[in-house]
Amino acid sequence: MTQRFSTDVLIIGGGAAGLTAALHLADHARVTVLCKGGIESASSHWAQGGVASVIDPEDSVAAHVSDTLIAGAGLCDEAVVTQTVRGGPGAIAQLSRWGVNFDATDNEFHLTREGGHSVRRILHVADATGKAITETLTRRVLDHPNVDLINDRVAIDLINLNKFGRFANRCAGAYVLNRTSGHVELFQARFIVLATGGASKVYLYTSNPDSSTGDGIAMAWRAGCRVANMEFNQFHPTCLFHPHAKSFLISEAVRGEGGVLRLPDGERFMPRFDERGELAPRDVVARAIDHEMKRLGADCVYLDISHRPADFIRAHFPTIAARCLEFGIDITTDPIPVVPAAHYTCGGVLVDEHGATDVPGLYAIGEVSCTGLHGANRLASNSLLECLVFGEAAAAHIRQHLDESSPEAEIPHWDESQVTDSDEDVIIAHNWDELRRFMWDYVGIVRTDKRLQRAQRRIDLLKAEINEYYSHYRVSNDLIELRNLTTVAELIVRCALARQESRGLHFNLDHPELKEKAADTILFPGYGDQIDVLRPVAG
Repeated sequence: MTQRFSTDVLIIGGGAAGLTAALHLADHARVTVLCKGGIESASSHWAQGGVASVIDPEDSVAAHVSDTLIAGAGLCDEAVVTQTVRGGPGAIAQLSRWGVNFDATDNEFHLTREGGHSVRRILHVADATGKAITETLTRRVLDHPNVDLINDRVAIDLINLNKFGRFANRCAGAYVLNRTSGHVELFQARFIVLATGGASKVYLYTSNPDSSTGDGIAMAWRAGCRVANMEFNQFHPTCLFHPHAKSFLISEAVRGEGGVLRLPDGERFMPRFDERGELAPRDVVARAIDHEMKRLGADCVYLDISHRPADFIRAHFPTIAARCLEFGIDITTDPIPVVPAAHYTCGGVLVDEHGATDVPGLYAIGEVSCTGLHGANRLASNSLLECLVFGEAAAAHIRQHLDESSPEAEIPHWDESQVTDSDEDVIIAHNWDELRRFMWDYVGIVRTDKRLQRAQRRIDLLKAEINEYYSHYRVSNDLIELRNLTTVAELIVRCALARQESRGLHFNLDHPELKEKAADTILFPGYGDQIDVLRPVAG
């Protein structure tokens, strides 16, 4: 018999967005937060750079908004950008009250600068800001009597009551795999918040943790939500290149503090591509590195900050310095070998200014969502800012509706009686590897129509195999994630094929020009691809 749990608000995901929402709800409702693993499994935990916010008196909301709009290449929703930027100082103040101690000098925040920003406005805790924020928020959540934080749970599917016939379109919970017991549990809730992060694990090389498998995007799509702008995948220009480093990120703040990119022969190359040099937006820098690596047949390029004083480097980048030293690289004297890697999903589940989706009762916040903040390219360090601002916005909207009655429905238990344990898990491993390799080869930094069509044909074959497998065998963590990754890969390819131009993070050699009118790519469940102007866009 499926174990059944009930709560007021179910939050799926334990990163900065989910934890922020939980804390803003905790005094008003019973909250359950589900995490795949521990806090280290969330992308927020690994964020190095910091949080962008208007703190310096010399800075302004207008300047931060302008920088965001420029990076977003015409696809940002200016109203959402303004809402988010204005919410920054309050979010920072709240984090400070909760116990996050941002780096400061003489009682003033130490601010760094990153690519695309016109001034220094990045608050940080050394080079491990995400870790400091998630650890602090987690302690707060664990101390609150109204919040249950449950680890080792991976959601399988959302429960939309309209699937049971008599009921209206409304999300009422989720079926969830207990990774420890191997059994499926049912979590019922009046409100559900997706805070599951992005989908960069769909690519072979990524800076993200293993948990970034697009679960929330895939589940929301299956539950009836629109998805938008999935073609805009941000590739971070500088991940450590070493066979044993896996996916260690070299923060953009290294370039913000004077680090320069060099070819293997020592030549600095970024000024040839953009007058802003290493501080150009990430899409520009990533494409430049990709171009030079392909031109030279080089395995990597090099990020060099060794011209700065050694004490300065160690003080500002202790985590990066220590990690590189493990691989024999002393960043105070040696350049760092780096390559681009998939880093951030700018599109996602379509939401409004409250984080509400198309399905009543269902919210999406953080990287899983498409708010209109990032447009065609996320400005550095706006991601944690979005988590904080929209985590609070979703919580406020839910609080306004807590007194409303919701339909009572008898949700059926998960039926495991018709399936068996798999004796062919090798198929999952092979399909996982195949998917990530062809997505890297065909749907990476530079695309063509032919490459995208090749990827779509392979996705169609994988979908058939996975659906057959899913129907006959007990679900496992790897099968759930593979199913979701395949769904997300299809959404990415469909959006990329629909966009007949090159804009922001989407660069197609067959369509190198920019269209005069900026429009979002919106996918409607059951209706194929549609291009539409979802909201007023800049320009």
